[in-house]
Amino acid sequence: MNDRVSHPQRIALGIEYDGSRFLGWQWQRGQRTVQAELEAALTRVADQSVSVLCAGRTDAGVHALEQVVHFETSVVRDCKAWLMGGNVYLPADVRITWAKPVVPDFHARYSAIARFYRYIILNRPTKSALQPTQMTWCYYPLDAERMQAAAQYLLGEHDFSSFRAQGCQSVSPNRYLYFINVRREQEQVVIDISANAFLHHMVRNIVGVLMEIGMHKKPITWTQELLRVKDRRQAAMTASPCGLYLGGVFYPEHFGLSKHPVFLQLPADAKRFDEPRSVTEKAELAVSELQLRNNRVN
Repeated sequence: MNDRVSHPQRIALGIEYDGSRFLGWQWQRGQRTVQAELEAALTRVADQSVSVLCAGRTDAGVHALEQVVHFETSVVRDCKAWLMGGNVYLPADVRITWAKPVVPDFHARYSAIARFYRYIILNRPTKSALQPTQMTWCYYPLDAERMQAAAQYLLGEHDFSSFRAQGCQSVSPNRYLYFINVRREQEQVVIDISANAFLHHMVRNIVGVLMEIGMHKKPITWTQELLRVKDRRQAAMTASPCGLYLGGVFYPEHFGLSKHPVFLQLPADAKRFDEPRSVTEKAELAVSELQLRNNRVN
């Protein structure tokens, strides 16, 4: 029986993973990455080469509650086959949580309106024996109310130069931060943050600043001052990747993808971030699209 179609179908997947044993999302020769493991599993299900594009690349040690990817294939498989079959071939620290066919113009990265990240801090005198790589440990008492107050200065559109990695390749340092919520849950301090897009290490650098404020080492207005000076050297150390999770991605309603309840906090007029793409980003996108086109004829 012919299990191929003349026009390739675009499939979107939700991916959950523990990033502690991966060298990040992106494929790297000879290294264990989430992308490499996922593509190998999907290739076995499809019986042809599969390349995926993701909503946002995560660094080494960073986790995902819901990463979103898409790929194209000319083979006929139902959603259950991509979901169950893919998970059969994946290692235990990566799971496909849903699969759905999408329209040809859907793009996991460039169709996204907003993303949210969650950062978890274990705030007690001793480290965790059960989840040592799933949370950042801070033995010094944190004042979550001070952290929440300081975080509100970051809402809206700002130049986040003080909160971007030194080697960040984004053309513009401007981003629109929709919400940031800091709360204490017994021994944990949990930070949820959403923006139209994020700079490299932006979340971890914000968390590093908020922790200094939560330890009463800096005033609540320090976040406001850092926005003003636009100087990464004056901010705090970058927080560990251990406590960071890509929590979810929000897409326009017409794509028909489910959304995390946290996105109910988004304004009704939230729009996709259209940054001028750097030379590197343009090259990466061209290579990725070429991979997808090559898969159509395999």
